Amino acid sequence: MIPLGQYPAPSHVIAHISDTHLLAEGRQLYGVVEGEGNVRQALTQLQRISGKPEAIVITGDLADLGEPDAYKRLRDIVEPVAAELGAQLIWVMGNHDERGPYNQGLFDGDDTDEPQDRVYDVNGLRIISLDSTVPGYHHGAISDEQLAWLAAELATPAPHGTVLALHHPPVPTPLLWAMEMLELHGQDRLAAVLKGSDVRAILAGHLHYSSFSTFAGIPVSVASATCYTLALAAEDRLLSGNNENQAFNMVHVYENSVVHSIVPLGDETEVSGFATAFAPQIIAMTPEQRLEMFSSKTSDFNAAQGS
Repeated sequence: MIPLGQYPAPSHVIAHISDTHLLAEGRQLYGVVEGEGNVRQALTQLQRISGKPEAIVITGDLADLGEPDAYKRLRDIVEPVAAELGAQLIWVMGNHDERGPYNQGLFDGDDTDEPQDRVYDVNGLRIISLDSTVPGYHHGAISDEQLAWLAAELATPAPHGTVLALHHPPVPTPLLWAMEMLELHGQDRLAAVLKGSDVRAILAGHLHYSSFSTFAGIPVSVASATCYTLALAAEDRLLSGNNENQAFNMVHVYENSVVHSIVPLGDETEVSGFATAFAPQIIAMTPEQRLEMFSSKTSDFNAAQGS
């Protein structure tokens, strides 16, 4: 499609999925959450979106219990779609994941206790998968060795900058007080490494709801979960998991900006709109004709939409 506004097409497109929490043997989480079905739904909707992603980034808690079969099942679901889209698949460790099964199941590697940090080149955009997990715990932390490694990687800027992907977001959680117990520790040390670097965006998960902030001057985008979400206005509940409002994000990288858009899971009920069959007519118009047809409140088009 030709640009209809002031901005050119984005230089990079990323799908940001988080917190799939799959169980082995296709079991339902809490007996009701269709984890695999929700991942398939997200991928189906992703395939409908114009502008195919160059990367699919899944920011942790891939498996709920770190079971080898859960990683196999997730890989079997996601890899064919990534291949069809021509997208790099970028996994990120979460606190529900276990490093050994994660490395074995997703990278055909060895059983290991080492942090799962990796660097990807996505057509000039560097994406760093940073392991923020603490073995045996649910809060997050990044070791001195990891921070030194990250600083060394960032010492050389990437052609189109860097996106940092980790599970525990370096953001406050004002709507969920209890989540403060499970936050990323030592955030000041991470900020010291990131300040002045070419990191343009931070992608995270963990919270099971969408949230946005800045950290060390860098925009942070937290994707909701595909498994279940946390209610933000539940009465008399410190935490309340709900089997609804699941979503994933689309990330569009431009020369001077990065746009994060929430895509709710499920098919909506349309109440207004018009079909893509009209696209050739729009393309054939001059910019002035488009303004008069679609922006003018008195145009035949807008009069018909309001009837």
